[in-house]
Amino acid sequence: MIRQRLTAQRLAAWFVAGWLLLGWPLLALWDHPVQVAGLPLLPLALFAVWAGLIAAVAWVLERDPAAAAAPADGLPGTPGR
Repeated sequence: MIRQRLTAQRLAAWFVAGWLLLGWPLLALWDHPVQVAGLPLLPLALFAVWAGLIAAVAWVLERDPAAAAAPADGLPGTPGR
């Protein structure tokens, strides 16, 4: 129960971080006529932030230690008793 609350809190924090990172005030920092490896900076930054948020959420969801342990009854997807 506590682990689920902690996961929910982490997901909510990543949601807020994504909202702030993809909001206009911070996006204005990347809106310059600069190119990195031939790509405009703003789309490159958007993609990097988006990919980073997806990776962070995946990390939060996949780091559940109970999921790594084998279930006691041997059935996949059922919690151990």
